[in-house]
Amino acid sequence: MAIVTASRPHPIFLAGRWVESPAVLEVANPADPANPAGATYRAMPEQYEEAVEAAVRAFEVTRHTPAYERGAMLRRISAGISERREELGRLISLEAGKPIRDALVEVDRAALTFRLGGEEAERMYGETIPLDLMASSKGRIGVTRRFPVGPVAAISPFNFPLNLAAHKISPALAAGCTVVLKPPSKDPLVMLTIGEIIEQAGVPEGAVSILPMARELGDRMVSDDRFKLLTFTGSPAVGWAMKAKAGRKRVVLELGGNAGVIVDRTANLDWAVRRILVGAFSYSGQVCISVQRIFVHADVMDAFLEQFIAGAKALRLGDPTDPATDLGPMVDEKAALRTQAWVDEAVRMGGRVLLGGKADGTFFPPTVLVDTPVEAKVCSAEAFAPLVVVFPFNDIGDAIRQVNASFFGLQAGIFTNDLANSWQAFNEVEAGGVIVNDIPTYRIDHMPYGGVKDSGLGREGLRWSIEDMTELRIMVVAQPA
Repeated sequence: MAIVTASRPHPIFLAGRWVESPAVLEVANPADPANPAGATYRAMPEQYEEAVEAAVRAFEVTRHTPAYERGAMLRRISAGISERREELGRLISLEAGKPIRDALVEVDRAALTFRLGGEEAERMYGETIPLDLMASSKGRIGVTRRFPVGPVAAISPFNFPLNLAAHKISPALAAGCTVVLKPPSKDPLVMLTIGEIIEQAGVPEGAVSILPMARELGDRMVSDDRFKLLTFTGSPAVGWAMKAKAGRKRVVLELGGNAGVIVDRTANLDWAVRRILVGAFSYSGQVCISVQRIFVHADVMDAFLEQFIAGAKALRLGDPTDPATDLGPMVDEKAALRTQAWVDEAVRMGGRVLLGGKADGTFFPPTVLVDTPVEAKVCSAEAFAPLVVVFPFNDIGDAIRQVNASFFGLQAGIFTNDLANSWQAFNEVEAGGVIVNDIPTYRIDHMPYGGVKDSGLGREGLRWSIEDMTELRIMVVAQPA
């Protein structure tokens, strides 16, 4: 196990060993930049090589590890996360600036993600296929089975530093793959702590490495042919560039969005307001499926805005380690300044700010805009910030067209008590998921999750990730005539 003290950087997890490097990585505290959250190390090129070579060797072990052992191993990781829940939650809060209530939910979700991985490891079913569809194929039957693809290169983002990384490691181990994880440089400490739990769970030596590294070394990982799959969660520009460099390996991309939600005139307005406040402002909007665009039926627009603004005003902005805090800081001052620039641009283009709109260091308050041209960045790009733009509509078809008028298509939501409108949204909205009577920000970890258009490629969710991390193979059995 890693030995960590307040004055010593956390070692990095290299193929089952805890090591240091000459490159110290200081981890900032977004809520208090003067007092760092901690420190670790960036991996050196030779350490990267050691990790990849170990992953290749360990795959000869993991590919033959029986399902019951993989399942038990993943359940032990899940239990270890639950046992250290408070410690892990506080660490996320410190290094990511996430309010402690949300950080603890992320810890709980990560425990679920590993538990689900254990369950899926034990039900990687195949099927039998009758092949006697023509006379020359008489007496033959097909049997399918899934086999692990090999070592996995995984790159995870800052906004869910634990659970989004868990969505890469858990299915990889469930499938029988090995994995090298590049955690986010902004908040790597929580996954290095998970490395301690992985070590204690008895994961085969070399099967998992957790290596913070410079962008140049990350680029090397993307193009490394020893990896058979690249799984990346992050920005669209970076993700699609990675796909172009990935070579022949499979690529799974979970990218950005500017999620739209429709509030129909038949909706339960109190419920819609309450949930959209969560969807828009949780973790200061730094969520891929954060509500950014709200389309409200003209008949209920005034009532919605009155309730929504009152609710946003009541949200508490402050210290993320305080359980009473609703919104903490953005990840850094650069993110807050970019948000300010986008709001200012919207105002210059004719938009009106009904609430918020002014940065204070790393903090940005809940912000509501109306009358904003769709060409403004706050409408057309991914804000990744605590802001929403509200538009009226008169016809459900028009609302759906406005939701679809985006480069993105991760998830969308519709609040309605009209069943026909629900089905129309499901049939016509161009997104990976349509959430009825809830926010597009909703996700539970066993459901298929991913987007279309610039929002990504492939699906996560344990069962669907395992499909990407395995090859389907058929055995044909013939009965001699």
